[in-house]
Amino acid sequence: MLHPRGLPPTLARLQRTLVLGIVNVTPDSFADGGLWLDPAAAVAHGIALHRNGADIVDVGGESTRPGAMRVDMGSECARIEPVVAGLVAAGVPVSIDTMRAEVAAVALNAGACMVNDVSGGAADPTMLPWLATVDVPFIVMHWRGPSAVMSELAVYTDVVAEVIAELQQRLAAVKTAGIDLSRVVIDPGIGFSKEAEHNWALLHHIDRLIQLGHPVALGASRKRFIGALLANAAGEPRPVQQRDYATDAITALAAAQGVWGVRVHDVSGSRDCVAAATAWRNGEAHGSS
Repeated sequence: MLHPRGLPPTLARLQRTLVLGIVNVTPDSFADGGLWLDPAAAVAHGIALHRNGADIVDVGGESTRPGAMRVDMGSECARIEPVVAGLVAAGVPVSIDTMRAEVAAVALNAGACMVNDVSGGAADPTMLPWLATVDVPFIVMHWRGPSAVMSELAVYTDVVAEVIAELQQRLAAVKTAGIDLSRVVIDPGIGFSKEAEHNWALLHHIDRLIQLGHPVALGASRKRFIGALLANAAGEPRPVQQRDYATDAITALAAAQGVWGVRVHDVSGSRDCVAAATAWRNGEAHGSS
């Protein structure tokens, strides 16, 4: 398994897909908005995710669902700092999900070990220069614009080729900023400026992203395109909380392909899928560690 440089040693030695458990410290995230807004509840939830199989807990203080408006930086910092600190104190590896360098710095000071920026460093002009001064893994996601307008930007002739080309442009910007590319994980941005057919095409061709030579992360959990796939006879999308089995199936297929990490809301099913897919891929079982 190809891991990014700077990952904690306990994680870097794992030869399987990692499971990132999601903790949204927000009132408006699509799957769990408001459930974990209280810091104590968020910490307890993150600890439970870790106990149930999350290798890393990804903490975010700003919703990036389609149509979401940005939160001010002070509020974002206030939301994530006590949660990151509480999880780190409990021995949980933490990633910070943010588009702001200052928020990422607050999280790293509280003990976070990775930065997950859905804009790939494009939303905040200080993000890449700041990242060049630290030595942690950095997830670079494909992103075309803010949540408020991203649905308008879901226009492609060849989604796989265009996402790859745009990710390569971001990688060039990351390198120019002085960041060692061995620290970088790439993410095709499932659901971000993508319609359902775009998401399925990217998943079908995930091998082409892996061939770029960087660890690949996926965040498909409970998203709208899964709800549409599982719609009832009346065309009503499957409710958000009933999309975990399909999410687990995507995890299994991704792990069998060699994806580095999956970002999910319900970790136990995905962790089982990773174990089975790893044994399938290797032709032998090596346990779940």
